[in-house]
Amino acid sequence: MKWSWKIGHILGIRVQVHMTFLLLLGWVGLSYYAERQEVGDALAGVGFILILFGIVVLHELGHAMAARRFGIRTRDITLLPIGGVARLERMPDDPREELIVALAGPAVNVLLATLIAATMLVGTGTPIPGDVSFVGGDLLRNLLWVNIVLAVFNMVPAFPMDGGRVLRAVLALRMDYVRATQIAASVGQALALVFVFAGLFVNPFLVFIGLFVWVGAAGEASMVQMKSALGGIPVSRAMISDFRAVSPTESLRSVANHILDGFQQDFPVVREGRILGVLTRADLMGAAAKGGLDTPVSDAMRTEFQTAHASEMLEPAFQRLQGCGCRTMPVTRRGELVGVLTMENVGEFLMLQAAAGKAGEA
Repeated sequence: MKWSWKIGHILGIRVQVHMTFLLLLGWVGLSYYAERQEVGDALAGVGFILILFGIVVLHELGHAMAARRFGIRTRDITLLPIGGVARLERMPDDPREELIVALAGPAVNVLLATLIAATMLVGTGTPIPGDVSFVGGDLLRNLLWVNIVLAVFNMVPAFPMDGGRVLRAVLALRMDYVRATQIAASVGQALALVFVFAGLFVNPFLVFIGLFVWVGAAGEASMVQMKSALGGIPVSRAMISDFRAVSPTESLRSVANHILDGFQQDFPVVREGRILGVLTRADLMGAAAKGGLDTPVSDAMRTEFQTAHASEMLEPAFQRLQGCGCRTMPVTRRGELVGVLTMENVGEFLMLQAAAGKAGEA
């Protein structure tokens, strides 16, 4: 995710923090300082938020470990002001597996709440009921209610919360996956309107949550529709077959001329029929700014890249293209470079498919 910085790895999963999370820490610190003008209050508020997001990481690790059970890797976990996001390389195809993965996060919070409650009752004798005060209050009681709130909030049946995925998985047990997603997304957007309306009168933060839910629901529906549209279509039907490959010994000036001619933006780098790398427009610009346009392509190209086979299905190839952080993927057939697959071309292919479908219905 853009504007995020890595803070470490847990169980082999990259954990990163989004820039807006730092803004949250600053806002919390100033808010608590403003109450009594005590630096200690500000530090206590920031410290509690850090503990809270430690719990959020455990929540996301619950999803990641459940997904790992079904052979699905987690690319990273990103901390945001409204929580965390575990980015799986794909969602489970089986609704039952998706249900388990979606429930695993809230289950972590339920387990933590149970352990904290047991500690309070047996270990410290602290009563569970009581007021919650994040500054100067009882830490165990605060953490108990934080886990309860996280479990309940995440079960709201609206994307991108876990409850939206639970609803979709339950519906998908009885109907088509795309239709189940559309219904779950509609429920989520209806709840988003409720959040926005309530936020106008209760708490402005609910407006922000409502907008987040609306965008998340729309994005999930769009992604599943795209996945459905790509199913059963070979890469050869969507790839660009009229393309230019470049040599590793060519200068960036020569490749820049190809870009200016409007031919293409990214180029497979080939020597004696073997694909050595991919030169993207962004990499060309960066290398030219440092070493000039006489720099050879070999100094600017990417040597780590994904490839697709012309006969494989477009949907898994497109998923790899999304996950590799590049916009272009060389396509081969029997070891020979026969085309390139780009994000833009897949989008154009889908638009043409949709237009052809509408024409057929007319």
